[in-house]
Amino acid sequence: MDGKELFLIVEAISNEKNISKEDVFESLEEALAVATKKRKEIDAHVEIDRKTGEFHTFRQWMVIDDKENFVDDDGTPFDPELHIYEKDANGVAVDDFVREPIETEAFGRIAAQIVKQVIIQKVREAEREVIVHDYTQRVGEVIMVTVKRVDRGNVYVDMGGVDGMISKFDLIPNESVRKNDRLRAYIKEVKSSVRGAQIFLSRTVPEMMIQLFEMEVPEISEGVIEIMGGARDPGLRSKLAVKAKDKRLDPIGSCIGMRGARVQAVSNELNGERVDIILWDEDPAQFVINAMAPAEVSSIVVDEDRNAMDIAVEEDQLALAIGRGGQNIKLAARLTGWKLNVMSTADADEKQAEEAQKASGKLADKLGVDGEVAGVLLEEGFTSVSDIADADAATLEGIEEFDATMVEELQERAADAQLVQALGDADASEALTSVEGVDSDLADALIEAEITTVDDLAELSIDELLEIQVMDKEKASGVIMTARENEGWFD
Repeated sequence: MDGKELFLIVEAISNEKNISKEDVFESLEEALAVATKKRKEIDAHVEIDRKTGEFHTFRQWMVIDDKENFVDDDGTPFDPELHIYEKDANGVAVDDFVREPIETEAFGRIAAQIVKQVIIQKVREAEREVIVHDYTQRVGEVIMVTVKRVDRGNVYVDMGGVDGMISKFDLIPNESVRKNDRLRAYIKEVKSSVRGAQIFLSRTVPEMMIQLFEMEVPEISEGVIEIMGGARDPGLRSKLAVKAKDKRLDPIGSCIGMRGARVQAVSNELNGERVDIILWDEDPAQFVINAMAPAEVSSIVVDEDRNAMDIAVEEDQLALAIGRGGQNIKLAARLTGWKLNVMSTADADEKQAEEAQKASGKLADKLGVDGEVAGVLLEEGFTSVSDIADADAATLEGIEEFDATMVEELQERAADAQLVQALGDADASEALTSVEGVDSDLADALIEAEITTVDDLAELSIDELLEIQVMDKEKASGVIMTARENEGWFD
């Protein structure tokens, strides 16, 4: 084979398999080296001149440390045909190779077959790496695919000469998919395996719905309208939060389109999934109210410490707010990132009254006053002993039921209660932080929730602890189990 013929073969393989010529040359070099090793039972190295196409073959020995009992990575002990000690290597570094040129073999039929097999294997590996690299760059993209076959609920698709898979868990429920169907899918993950590049797609992730709107709504692709988030119950219902950078533009109307054409196009692609377009708002409470549509919210109470909101709706709106199987409230919670608790206005009033009574009782106990006085303080916005102790006396005296003498007495009691509380909190913090996994922030949150002893902590369930502070369930479980162990539950 002359150099010109070799270059033509390399170029043909490179073009057909979409891999670089250098990768083809390296595959050929390795294949020839393997064939030489098989024929002469030596370690060989082959180089191909990239300009002339000439072959240069070398016998090589791996340089090893000057020590006994050497075994290489393949489990082969020292062999003078394969290895050479550093002291005899004329300055060549350990793990490098000493090489001497030998005559290039004229390969027979068997050796040629070995060369062919190695080249095919190496070309496949290079081809797989190209696919993995290209599609790794495209993760997060929605593409059109053609269904090749359906097997055990999983759908195998053609992505334009490259195979991909949509698992049954990434298909829209009750979606009918048949061979040769064309559909869109979201590139979720790319892996390299012995069998080749594995590309996993999905039709259920919220990101797919978002990208479909980007395709259908020019204002989104142009950056005039911004998508702030999405949540899906695949095949049934989803919510999309949008905002307009130009206040004169209606982002909801733009996403819906003339006679609902744009939103209907997305819905059709998602097997009839109903999409609610929600107006995003920088005020979290207003955003939640918008996200609860089509239900009308009567009132909302925000608890930033728990990242939760209590939503009150009229009795006839309750079913709509919750949705079938809790669908509406669940999607609203996912979209906004808040924990949402929906209730009727009557239940909300009752809950508020109970919390007010509880707060009034706590304040009355700390100040040593009756519930009526504590109730007046709460109504005026003084919810803690600190509020009262630090308040301006004139402000308190401005309350109709209070005079200067009463205010002075209240502030003295509040200051004393503040001191007692500080001492108690310090003792409680010391006790709680003795439990492994409880830092000062968690201890403060526990004390705020009136969990002041290790025994109190041990009595909590995982969900109750997660209500007090956001953390992963594994950590919450570990903290509670450690507290129970410290309290001798398992003795």
